[in-house]
Amino acid sequence: MTDLIQMGQRAEAAKYQLQKVSEDEKNAALRRAAELLKERREELLAANAEDIAAGEAGGMHPGLLDRLRLTDARIDAMAEGLLQIVVLPDCIGEVLERFDRPNGLHIEKRRVPLGVIGIIYESRPNVTADAFGLCFKTGNAVILKGGSDAIHSNIAITAVLREALRQSGVTEDAVQLIEDTDRSVTAQLMKLNQYVDVLIPRGNAGLIRSVMENSTIPVIETGTGNCHVYVDKAADLDMAAEIIINAKTQRIGVCNACESLVVHRDVKDAFLPVMAERLREKNVEMRGDEETCGLILDCVPAVPEDYGRECLDYIISIKTVDSLEDAIAHINQYGTKHSECIITADADAAERFLNEVDAACVYVNASTRFTDGFEFGFGAEIGISTQKLHARGPMGLKELTSYKYTVEGNGQVRG
Repeated sequence: MTDLIQMGQRAEAAKYQLQKVSEDEKNAALRRAAELLKERREELLAANAEDIAAGEAGGMHPGLLDRLRLTDARIDAMAEGLLQIVVLPDCIGEVLERFDRPNGLHIEKRRVPLGVIGIIYESRPNVTADAFGLCFKTGNAVILKGGSDAIHSNIAITAVLREALRQSGVTEDAVQLIEDTDRSVTAQLMKLNQYVDVLIPRGNAGLIRSVMENSTIPVIETGTGNCHVYVDKAADLDMAAEIIINAKTQRIGVCNACESLVVHRDVKDAFLPVMAERLREKNVEMRGDEETCGLILDCVPAVPEDYGRECLDYIISIKTVDSLEDAIAHINQYGTKHSECIITADADAAERFLNEVDAACVYVNASTRFTDGFEFGFGAEIGISTQKLHARGPMGLKELTSYKYTVEGNGQVRG
């Protein structure tokens, strides 16, 4: 615990130093970090190879291995994410409101950093760079706790980021990585409320539940993604098939992948056999209700748990419904409030779906795979918040801030 306290103390000191760093200085450091990630790619790939080898030896699921793997393209994407953050306006100090009181007081509501952010995450080493970039641009110090499966990758990436900060004349303690992989350290981090202002978990449902239940630090919940695509009776079926294939198979190990398919009964006969053939081409196992199994002979009969599961695998659940109302009810019952989609040419049905589905992101005629900070133009993201306080959906720069009121007077006292 002594080491964690020291990290907390360094982070607290760093957050006050970061208040003095100008936007130009932040951007210069981010650009240098992007350059160094590319320059030292061989070092990063070698560290990641150790993690991949350990994961394969331990029988890690292919979806998780995909999340863990670094490639030249993914390193380039990490660097590009930092450069995208550079071009975004620095929102710190932004005046959200200003007004004058009858007694002459001038009051402003100004955007400020959250302070020290702790992030607990699994398997995805790109989160290390994304989290640093967003926290740094918003003047937050960050303490990172990655999973043991990505420890070599995370150590290598963090070393590059800290080197970039040193070269840029900025405190390297703006980013710190907890290198101890013992789970007890994660539990200790959850109690470090003396120094950490906000805790953000990114990972499986068990990790997120553990943080929500055990943290003494305020938590922003980033949820799992049991994302649905609903094919309405007024759907363009060719469009539906293309969207589902993309949402399900473009990357299986991500939280915005489609895990569940809902189909209106009026189009099931025309749609499901064709969709099944497309899914077979991608080696996707189908688990469906009785009507689905009647149309798709190799479909596995679904159990209730199949409709509420984030598989992160080549598996999809299929449910037929009688109406738009039934589709919305099914999605609200089994969804994880992440991303949901309707395929329809009926504007009224689309509007009802948008209004009545309870999720952070709701789509009409587009893949759920767009629920992503980079795709939304945020430069990168800390995660997808599925709660309603303090942020919801992809969390970019503004979601990592709070605000304070500044009050200016000329001698007023309260009577």
